[in-house]
Amino acid sequence: MALEIERKFLVINDKWKDFVVSEAVIKQGYLATTDHATVRVRVDGDEANINIKGRTVGISRREYEYPIPLEEAEELLDHLVSGAAIDKVRYKVRCGDHIWDLDLFHGANQGLVMAEVELSRVDERFVMPEWAGEEVSSDTRYYNANLVKHPFREW
Repeated sequence: MALEIERKFLVINDKWKDFVVSEAVIKQGYLATTDHATVRVRVDGDEANINIKGRTVGISRREYEYPIPLEEAEELLDHLVSGAAIDKVRYKVRCGDHIWDLDLFHGANQGLVMAEVELSRVDERFVMPEWAGEEVSSDTRYYNANLVKHPFREW
């Protein structure tokens, strides 16, 4: 079983820019969203994958991810996703011993800047960056699958 353990935080300033390791344009959409699981397709640069995530319990959930051909991912995004796609630029940002994913959202979620750190254990320690603000790990409004249905700009 694959287990994803992550904590999410709102970003409160631009001090992260000095620690960027890489950046990528991401477009993703949801093929299915239920109370128990989501099925997502994502294009990340010239790579694509399909991802199945279970229900979040605390800061953990089951996650399975598989590469798929880019052309098929683009076709899925164009024809089979439910709701609008999520458009964002993802920056990999170093802080302490971890590389954080920091997302600048565009489109209907313009203005939202959020970062997450993946952990190997629920109780794993990490350095809290000075650019990270309120923790939103348990706030379902910030789940990407919910941002499709209730975009940030409409809050």
